[in-house]
Amino acid sequence: MLKHVPNAMTCGNLLCGCIGILMATEGDLVTAAWLIILAGVLDFGDGFVARMVGASGPFGKELDSLADVVTFGVLPSFILLELLRGNASQANGLHTASYAAFAIAVFGALRLARFNIDTRQTDQFLGVPIPANALVVASLPLMAASAGTVGKPLADFFLSVPFLFGYILIMSWLMVSELPLMAFKFKSFSWQANQVKYSFLIASVVLLIVLQFAAIPLIILLYILLSILTNQRKNESMTE
Repeated sequence: MLKHVPNAMTCGNLLCGCIGILMATEGDLVTAAWLIILAGVLDFGDGFVARMVGASGPFGKELDSLADVVTFGVLPSFILLELLRGNASQANGLHTASYAAFAIAVFGALRLARFNIDTRQTDQFLGVPIPANALVVASLPLMAASAGTVGKPLADFFLSVPFLFGYILIMSWLMVSELPLMAFKFKSFSWQANQVKYSFLIASVVLLIVLQFAAIPLIILLYILLSILTNQRKNESMTE
């Protein structure tokens, strides 16, 4: 029975995506966002449990990707669609242009398909992982609902039409790019070997405490920038 637990968790991830899409179409973006977060916990946990009970295999890997494309690809697209439609009064023709939100689902599916057959992505990712994108999108309605005095200027910026369209364009490219990014797989837990990763985690906690949900896009940006700097230093040390 224990060997079925990881796949059950993956199915829970998929169920979160399906219900989240329904919530988004009904205008309940906050619930849809929390379902992405819950699905993220299940997505992280199913692989951990699979390794723990010795149930890892190709079936689970394929099921995981099918669930991820719904929850972390299609659902974020619907959230972005509703956010853009909510700003329809700000620009003429925005209602039609808002369908650009589905680029996230398309490029997310392309990323997952490539990830499944790319043997290079063991110690690092190439391109932004699709759950990271989904987490940023989930933060948007949550920061709109709970932005305090400190986070309100950031929330207003992140929810603006220019940012949303720019985000769709840039993130669609980042998900399928060859950009090397850190994978949080610890071979040891020493500070010396994981200084960048620990520094990132500490900075993330501080940002979350100060800015709450408005910190999440900044955390993902910090993750990308640190990955670029780390990879650059690694390449420089190899050429010396």
